[in-house]
Amino acid sequence: MTPPKITRAALERHLPILEWSKTYDRDTLTSDAVAAVIVTIMLIPQSLAYALLAGLPAEMGLYASILPLVAYAIFGTSRALAVGPVAVVSLMTAAAVGNLGLTDPAAIALAAGTLAFISGAILTVMGVFRLGFLANFLSHPVIAGFITASGVLIASSQLKHIMGVEAEGHNLVQIWSDLLAHQHLVNPITLGIGVTATVFLFWVRKGLKPLLLDMGLTPRLADILAKAGPVGAVVVTTLAVWIFDLENKGVAIVGQVPMGLPPLTAPSFDPALWSQLFISALLISIIGFVESVSVAQTLAAKKRQRIVPDQELVGLGTSNIAAAVTGGYPVTGGFARSVVNFDAGAETPAAGAFTAIGILFAALLLTPLLFFLPKATLAATIIVAVLSLVDFSILTKSWGYSKVDFAAVAATIFLTLGFGVEVGVSAGVILSIGLFLYKTSRPHVAEVGLVPGTQHFRNIHRHSVETHPSVVTLRIDESLYFANAAFLQDYVYDRVVCDQPIKHVVLMCSAVNEIDMSALESLEAINHRLDSMGIKLHLSEVKGPVMDRLERSHFLQEMTGEVFLSQYDAMKALTPPEDQPKAAE
Repeated sequence: MTPPKITRAALERHLPILEWSKTYDRDTLTSDAVAAVIVTIMLIPQSLAYALLAGLPAEMGLYASILPLVAYAIFGTSRALAVGPVAVVSLMTAAAVGNLGLTDPAAIALAAGTLAFISGAILTVMGVFRLGFLANFLSHPVIAGFITASGVLIASSQLKHIMGVEAEGHNLVQIWSDLLAHQHLVNPITLGIGVTATVFLFWVRKGLKPLLLDMGLTPRLADILAKAGPVGAVVVTTLAVWIFDLENKGVAIVGQVPMGLPPLTAPSFDPALWSQLFISALLISIIGFVESVSVAQTLAAKKRQRIVPDQELVGLGTSNIAAAVTGGYPVTGGFARSVVNFDAGAETPAAGAFTAIGILFAALLLTPLLFFLPKATLAATIIVAVLSLVDFSILTKSWGYSKVDFAAVAATIFLTLGFGVEVGVSAGVILSIGLFLYKTSRPHVAEVGLVPGTQHFRNIHRHSVETHPSVVTLRIDESLYFANAAFLQDYVYDRVVCDQPIKHVVLMCSAVNEIDMSALESLEAINHRLDSMGIKLHLSEVKGPVMDRLERSHFLQEMTGEVFLSQYDAMKALTPPEDQPKAAE
């Protein structure tokens, strides 16, 4: 048997690098290289800081920013998405590994790598089987609420490094209780470093670039120097600790960071460990994918490009597997980093590969210089980065638009802050699905009539329309499935139980895209019930795929009425001649 021929188009679909590399030229190379320099400068302190947030050795942040970027450049479809450690996933990693109760640093690192591998496997399998649509079940307001609460939680968790005290906790109450209990142990020098670095970094985000432009620097150089603000904070505070011997005055430092290539590592395949980490890995995969795709789609739209969500699953999956086998931990596409990459002029995913080279250079040559880096500076970097994610305006927006969405968002924020990130993200997933089921289980059904002089039908409560007492037309504005089948039955029964001489009920199906078995059984029950009351059931404006499925059942043969091409045809056929509608033909 001859094996199927693999076409170049098929290869390009699964290896996007083959598609964009065809037009790669010197100008594109220059744009990608400049973007890589800017992102590398930003990513070095961020990688170290996020590893600290995840409760892991600092070098694991660097390792997670090398091979994963190369993997995404090969398999990813976004031209601007920058993959690596991010705040929310780092916090979720800390919670997942922390729940294992491990104390051995090697065991903790192995668990983090295994978590990345499981997440990578989940994402890759979802991509291969084209399951990216599952992320659509997550409500974006709920996810926004979760990210806002996570930002508050992350910033609060870093205050212990700013203050120079020991404090633990997985929720806001625990963290602040521990901070207040240890406030008498605050190290004044550490506090000074942390507060100064935080204020400086906040100023850099808004004030440094305009100042440099006023000094006559070019916009590109001013942008690079502004993005290098965190590096400046790292350099100055590290020198201060070294020169003034602040380590011996109680200032916590990063300490020894191994120098060299990322190690080749293997995840654990212990079934017990996998069972403990699987749910966390699944949640990390879902949140990471939703965040990445949201950012990637936003940036792609600005250049009239497109991404392929299912292939993005593969890109993120292989990136996490790459992190797992090179001493890293779970990664995803970062919002701030990707925006910087886009604004810096990145044209292709090669910019990520060039960034990986820059991080590799830092891991090989610069790590000894990080020995005296104060943890307070890294904490300031995290705080400044995550506070940009905090947006409590989602509460006021959802309150004004939908009280149901507001309740879901508020519950997600409350549960995340009060019970921790894993409870919060689990609640977000459950609430998103619950919202979908609640809204679709009570579909909007409107009784409609003919707009005079037209062939259009509109809601009788919103428009002045023509109706006939013997004909009731109900427009169903939702697909019919198991969750709303009973609702439709009750709605129809309640409508026809009256003194009016109703002879016909027409279900206008222009918005119905699907009728499942449960809904079909409900239609059969409605048909029998109406028949016993001397009322005929009709359908109108049934879509082709829905009609195809109905024709494969016995329903149409048993239905007492007819199927009309349009609601206007139904109105003409079912009303007495003397009451025929006068509409524009």
